[in-house]
Amino acid sequence: MPLNRRKFLGTSAVTGVGAALAGAAGAPSAAAAPAIGPSGHDSGRGHGKRYSFTVLGTTDLHGNVFNWDYFTDKEFDDKAHNDVGLAKISTLVNQVREEKGRRNTLLIDAGDTIQGTQLSYYYAKIDPITAERGPVHPMAQAMNAIGYDAAALGNHEFNYGIPVLRKFEEQCDFPLLGANALDAKTQRPAFPPYSMHRLRTPHGRAVRVAVLGLTNPGIALWDKANVQGKMVFPGLEEQAAKWVPKLRSMGADVVIVSAHSGSSGTSSYGDQLPYIENAAALVAEQVPGIDAILVGHAHTEIPEYFVTNKETGKRVVLSEPLKWGQRLTLFDFDLVWAKGRWTVEKVAAKVLNSNVVAEDPRITGLLGDEHEKVVAYVNQVIGTSKAAMSTAEGPVKDVPIIDLISHVQAETVKAALAGGEWAKLPVLSQASCFSRTAGIPAGEVTIRDAAGLYPFENTLEARLITGAQLKEYLEYSARYYVRTPAGGPVDPAKLTNAEGIPDYNYDAVYGVSYEIDIAKPVGSRIAGLSFDGKPVAADAQFVLAVNNYRASGGGNFPHVPGAKQLWADSDEIRNTIITWVQEKGTIDPAAFASVEWKLTRDGTPVFTD
Repeated sequence: MPLNRRKFLGTSAVTGVGAALAGAAGAPSAAAAPAIGPSGHDSGRGHGKRYSFTVLGTTDLHGNVFNWDYFTDKEFDDKAHNDVGLAKISTLVNQVREEKGRRNTLLIDAGDTIQGTQLSYYYAKIDPITAERGPVHPMAQAMNAIGYDAAALGNHEFNYGIPVLRKFEEQCDFPLLGANALDAKTQRPAFPPYSMHRLRTPHGRAVRVAVLGLTNPGIALWDKANVQGKMVFPGLEEQAAKWVPKLRSMGADVVIVSAHSGSSGTSSYGDQLPYIENAAALVAEQVPGIDAILVGHAHTEIPEYFVTNKETGKRVVLSEPLKWGQRLTLFDFDLVWAKGRWTVEKVAAKVLNSNVVAEDPRITGLLGDEHEKVVAYVNQVIGTSKAAMSTAEGPVKDVPIIDLISHVQAETVKAALAGGEWAKLPVLSQASCFSRTAGIPAGEVTIRDAAGLYPFENTLEARLITGAQLKEYLEYSARYYVRTPAGGPVDPAKLTNAEGIPDYNYDAVYGVSYEIDIAKPVGSRIAGLSFDGKPVAADAQFVLAVNNYRASGGGNFPHVPGAKQLWADSDEIRNTIITWVQEKGTIDPAAFASVEWKLTRDGTPVFTD
């Protein structure tokens, strides 16, 4: 893919890309900006000229514009009564701009923007933005209207393929940044690495603020089908070390990193990739010259977190606002003019909660028609169910609704392999409980019911594995359970997510029977593994129906990423489930549901029902 030299790219004697973005992506013009508020005035404390400004940040918006849950068809709510969406964020942004002065603020994002809700799915797949005379993506419309200055690329930006991402980029009035998203052939940036913004001060000399965008190297695995041979994604630390000195040499007074990478320093990819998934804190620690990092990807809330740079001893502030527009980060910068330049004297961070404000009617009115189209789409009836099914107990029990996912996957793979070399091998299937609140009602089943089981854009593959590999795969999955001694009481709420393992990284395998003894240490928990009533032999061969995230190394499960691929689909598993329901007409749990795995302690079942 050629280097993207689109509307936000300028020229640079140092880099040749993206250096003159100040005019296109900087602060608004004097005519459009209100007068400088108190934050822009000299403090009068006798320590030179001073200037303060604020950088606002969001991350992991995942297609949320409205405070609406398309899977439940009602206003979003959770146990903490959080709200979601850009319409709420817009109200907060307006309030901060009113307080600080519009020209004293910047608004940036740390990625994962165009995937996650049925609103974003609809305009990628049902009424795609890539069609001739296609629509403008709702996220582009909303973010343009709010006035974003820059956004980093997230890994989910690549889920729908590069053409959709490029069209979204074209529709945005701000640059999508990715210093470590490189053209596979030229090794040059495929997107603008950074943007440069001039904030005018009451003291004459403007403050130059550089925003460096970094994305997640795991894209090379998770979206291999979309990016292989087109783009490569080296590590965040090495690319930050390359670009931060350049930005300083170009006159940046302040350097902010917008990183779609968590702060924990965890999750490398073994032999597949030598990079760290959650590297934001490592960037702060290892790369001098950074003032603040807007953190994304991990879906956690970090109002303010300081990391000391090893080389300079300087403290770098990190902040991660909660996903989906539930929080807005504020970085408050205090600068002082000394020795002919602006120097950062202090940076503080905090988050604002979007549930304390109303939705901005300007944003909801702008996208009301799009919202109504999607609501009508997801409420289409596609079949009926003979019984209600819920995922509520899916993390601790073999429940019919998870079996439904696996059954559809297994049937799809069997049909794809029919008549071929691998047709006689037994087909197993993996599935995870993606949401503990999903369900299929008794009676009419809609698109939103079926889609709610699979909120990700994963596709289906078939991989060849042995009995020994299957056992190790299950042992790895069983790390998810907290070790619980036999004999004592059991609290189901405390059995799962050991070591912070998310629900989507626990797999149940359909088609074999086994027990998970949670009284045993990790690595020794799987017992009674059998197929068709007989113990599974180490050299037995199986076909595993598996999603592309897992097959590409997501979750770092053993064996499957290196296993022989027998078949792969290009359609999302979610659509496969919807199509299966439409074709069958009726969902009958008796036709596919059975208890094939259970939790035990020293051989005694944890649950008896």
